[in-house]
Amino acid sequence: EQIGEFVLSHPCIQLPDEMNIMSFNEANWDLWDEPMQNVHERWRTGKSKLGKRYTSRYVGSMVADVHRTLLYGGVFGYPSDSKNVNGKLRLLYEAAPM
Repeated sequence: EQIGEFVLSHPCIQLPDEMNIMSFNEANWDLWDEPMQNVHERWRTGKSKLGKRYTSRYVGSMVADVHRTLLYGGVFGYPSDSKNVNGKLRLLYEAAPM
């Protein structure tokens, strides 16, 4: 019943040892630079140094995506692209709440 408040859902949250989630807006994949595309592709296919395949989970809300990533382990990314060379993370309702 707290309106306008942030609620601590998990005190002392820590990333789990095993991580297998990646959270990127893959609709922008063709706009990323080649190194970012390569890293993403290696994670997706399990051809990274760890040899582990990451599954894709993306809601489109940084707060929800990062929360899930913290709970289950993985990586969140909002890389710059050819349309947004400095990225597009929104301070008010994405970065500040984190």
